[in-house]
Amino acid sequence: MKKLITIVYLLTLASLYSQSTKEISQDWTSFNQTIDVKTASPKKFKIVAFVKVDSQDANSWAGVWARVDNKDNKTGFFDNMSDRPVKLNEWKSYTVEGTIDSNSKSLSFGGLSLYNGKFYFDKFELFIENDKGVLTAVQIPNSSFEIPPKNNAIPKWNIGVLNNQNLKVKEYKITSVTDSKDGAASIQIEGSGIKYKEFGKIGDIEGVSPQIGAMISMLEDLKGRVENTVKNMSKYEIDYLLDKDANRIGALVMHLAAAEAYYQVFTFENREFNAEEEKKWGAALALDQGGRDDFKGHDIQYYLAIYNEVREKTISELKKRDDTWFAEVQKGNGISNQYCWFHVMEHQSSHLGQILFLKKRIKPEFEIKLDGKMKN
Repeated sequence: MKKLITIVYLLTLASLYSQSTKEISQDWTSFNQTIDVKTASPKKFKIVAFVKVDSQDANSWAGVWARVDNKDNKTGFFDNMSDRPVKLNEWKSYTVEGTIDSNSKSLSFGGLSLYNGKFYFDKFELFIENDKGVLTAVQIPNSSFEIPPKNNAIPKWNIGVLNNQNLKVKEYKITSVTDSKDGAASIQIEGSGIKYKEFGKIGDIEGVSPQIGAMISMLEDLKGRVENTVKNMSKYEIDYLLDKDANRIGALVMHLAAAEAYYQVFTFENREFNAEEEKKWGAALALDQGGRDDFKGHDIQYYLAIYNEVREKTISELKKRDDTWFAEVQKGNGISNQYCWFHVMEHQSSHLGQILFLKKRIKPEFEIKLDGKMKN
């Protein structure tokens, strides 16, 4: 039996397009093509493309990326140039190189843009090592973007980082421009209105005492995680009820806002909810049957808008206070103001875990069942 020593690479054109486009919100966007790969021995590959960035946003950058997915659906090689980001406003060629091994299933590659600015891409090239160890060019459909984008979609490319996925990222607009390195056109991806959220640091907020600053940064970090988890979920997903005793994800976000509103009056005004506040927040705070009945039929932005309004007040009021106030113990309760806000922080973490659990168990909105055999 002849030993398999060649690599097979087929452009999976049929899988380059998903049947529907999902609109999401995030601070980055990406586009890709995917090919199926199979080899009995390791083969090198190389992705080359021209990129430039025109931006006044210090956080903005672009890159060429490639990912090898294995037969066990795990990621093998991956590189998105995060360690050497493209920031120059001049056309230059950039390269990502990797290896396809015997456990590989597919190779995805494309471009990546982050934050605000204008990001330009042109002339993508793919090379894969042949049996003689020579890097050989593989044809890429619409490699230089001569077929122009339409409705924020790039012909022959997916928007996103996954095969069979097509996304519309609200913050980005994709157009064709004549400033190019190959042919008559390139693509311009313009990001706007994106606010950079610093992470990985605790405290050190200008004009705020140390303990207060640390608490604000921790509260904001966890709120950001909650928002990133839910912000692109559909109305069906946030209203999904796992069982009769469960909570809807929309109601859980409302619950986080209600609990924070309670601790605002408890620590800033030394009191409980009054009758009006209890009417406004009671069902969300209790999360019993009333919460299941009341909080449904809204999109996720409805709940996030309420959550954001509550948080703005929290930060505004905390900044008026100092570490001495933070250490004060609530009369008759034996707990400090700092402990109260620690509880609000860990409360977010607790329900974030619940939201992640529920999100993974949402059944598809539409299930197609075929009975019997299909006829031609």
